[in-house]
Amino acid sequence: MTPAKLAEVVLAAAHAVFDQRGLDPSVLPDVTTVERPRNPEHGDYASTLAMQLAKRVGVPPRDLAASLAEQLNRTPGIKSVEIAGPGFLNLRLDAAAAGQLAREVVEAGPAYGHSARLAGQKINLEFVSANPTGPVHIGGVRWAAVGDALSRLLRATGAEVGTEYYFNDAGAQIDRFARSLLAAAKGEPTPEDGYGGAYIAEIATEVRTRRPEVLDLDDAAAQEVFRAEGVALMFDEIKSSLTQFGVHFDTYFNEKDLHDRGELDLALARLRDQGRVFEADGATWLRTTDFGDDKDRVLRKSDGDWTYFAADCAYYLDKRERGFDRVVMMLGADHHGYVGRLRAMSACFGDDPDRSLEVLIGQLVNLVRDGQPMRMSKRAGTVVTLDDLVDAIGVDASRYALARYSSDSPIDIDVELWTRASRDNPVYYVQYVAARTASVSRNAADAGLSRGDAADFHPELLDHDKEHELLKALGEYPAVVAASAELREPHRVARYLEELSGTYHRFYDEPKCRILPRGDEEITDRHRARLWLNDATRTVIAAGLGLLGVSAPERM
Repeated sequence: MTPAKLAEVVLAAAHAVFDQRGLDPSVLPDVTTVERPRNPEHGDYASTLAMQLAKRVGVPPRDLAASLAEQLNRTPGIKSVEIAGPGFLNLRLDAAAAGQLAREVVEAGPAYGHSARLAGQKINLEFVSANPTGPVHIGGVRWAAVGDALSRLLRATGAEVGTEYYFNDAGAQIDRFARSLLAAAKGEPTPEDGYGGAYIAEIATEVRTRRPEVLDLDDAAAQEVFRAEGVALMFDEIKSSLTQFGVHFDTYFNEKDLHDRGELDLALARLRDQGRVFEADGATWLRTTDFGDDKDRVLRKSDGDWTYFAADCAYYLDKRERGFDRVVMMLGADHHGYVGRLRAMSACFGDDPDRSLEVLIGQLVNLVRDGQPMRMSKRAGTVVTLDDLVDAIGVDASRYALARYSSDSPIDIDVELWTRASRDNPVYYVQYVAARTASVSRNAADAGLSRGDAADFHPELLDHDKEHELLKALGEYPAVVAASAELREPHRVARYLEELSGTYHRFYDEPKCRILPRGDEEITDRHRARLWLNDATRTVIAAGLGLLGVSAPERM
């Protein structure tokens, strides 16, 4: 029995008690929850429903809890119910009800843990969006791992998700990039405000190979060639690196298209209609201070040029016009000051930013070797890149390490730790369980042991404490997935997988819970039941790793 099903049983019992006692059923919630007590001695699960409802119906909490306990004690699958404190209900399941979960997990397969919690939500999730002026640096890689995991979680909980990369191919940074390429092609020093690193020389050489006449042009024309060709080459490299990292986007959106299609004028007109635009000092402004911003923002400068903020407004409007209910943007720590202005911008369009806009901030990441931060890439010149990280510890370890921590916490990724084949390495620890459970299944088949059909499964035989703890851990997975999606915190999945791995190891190492028969030992229903439990663990480990974009190896 999953926690969700047990919660339904508790709510059904509450309906029965309210009917028996003539209490007002309108105060009953549509859904309730049960939680695992911190102390296992307090039972398998706990419910606070009696305390939540007692005051509303004028009944002492322990009195209402006693009625609920009496009702629940008559429910098949529940071994006992105890009342604690002011009205907590501590519930214990019998072995058959608890063990049935193993079958449910195996039969559900990768869909176990999925739900419709966020069904009906259409979410645009934008992440990475690194400028095409250099390789993706390690801060952007964090969003690649976290953003991709979050997209998987949101879809697993029923949301319709569109992932998006905003391609900044307009503006001053592209001018500096083009000038840097031209200088490299001509053998001149990098411009003072330009980009350095070996990749600039590589791209400049490739542009000359494609367009051998480029240096015969005047500087202005040559710079335009290097702009167009160089940006295309750089972005192809970015997309290739992300693809090798296992990250794919539904949409690559070009900033230049906003300008070419007149969408900035459209956004300005919409904001004027809302009465939020004013003119001052020859410029066009948006009155974002009406919605808590620290100052009003310029949309169009006195020289007629659009600001970056104007493009942000047009891009937000474009997303909303494409039918997305919620726009989620993932930004680096250096963009923390953008949150207030973006929320004010959403409000200026007439939206409720609490519903339509969400800005997530990710803190800094350092790659550490021998206790010292790696400060630069040989190729990029100033930063550690996605490719540097993958070369150092691999794709799986990189994705897991970046998704394992709350995004609002800075992290150091220790190369020695994340390449170590030991339980100290979190991804190795979890993947080892994936491989061990697969190995057990193969060895079982070699020994002539199979799970058989569901009719051959006897869940009541999973009655050892270590089996019971493993079943409870497996039962928590759907709640972890739901919370990770709703709170935008994929690290909860990683931490859960590590706890589940520890619980499986304790089960596997318990002599009284041996799965495979020894020698000529007769195969029993208990062996089969434990194989169901082993395979259920494999199912959840693989599914959880899949949500993080990490492989679940069958051999290590």
